[in-house]
Amino acid sequence: MIQLGQGLYWDQLKIGDQFKSWGRTITDADIVNFVNATGMLEVLFTDAEFRSRSSAIPGRVAPAALVYSIAEGMLFVTLFQGTGLAFLNAEIDVKGPVVAGDTIHVEVEVTDVRPTSKKDGRGLVRTRNTVINQRGEVVLVYTPLRL
Repeated sequence: MIQLGQGLYWDQLKIGDQFKSWGRTITDADIVNFVNATGMLEVLFTDAEFRSRSSAIPGRVAPAALVYSIAEGMLFVTLFQGTGLAFLNAEIDVKGPVVAGDTIHVEVEVTDVRPTSKKDGRGLVRTRNTVINQRGEVVLVYTPLRL
């Protein structure tokens, strides 16, 4: 029987494969819950009066760590559900702000696929994950390597 929603294994992927996630709107509640759970109590995220006086970005700004976390979550339930073993590293490049009310999606391109050096049937996959908002603007790019 086929398991619905199961991700792809490393040996089912090839360099150049591309995928696109569904969208997700970032809410005020997402931002408030994230900054409270992580302790990121920066006034830019918590003080509406400060934001109205001092921020160059209109609206409630989402921490880039939240945007990255939501992007990863969007991929967990699709691309690698039940098939990945470990997140090894990533380079993250923030390209622009995300504010409450923005809807993001992730576009994934496989950039490297190879077996591990241990010859144990496992493999490594690197992707370039581009997070894009509803206006088509790239807001974050990251390149995870997974086992």
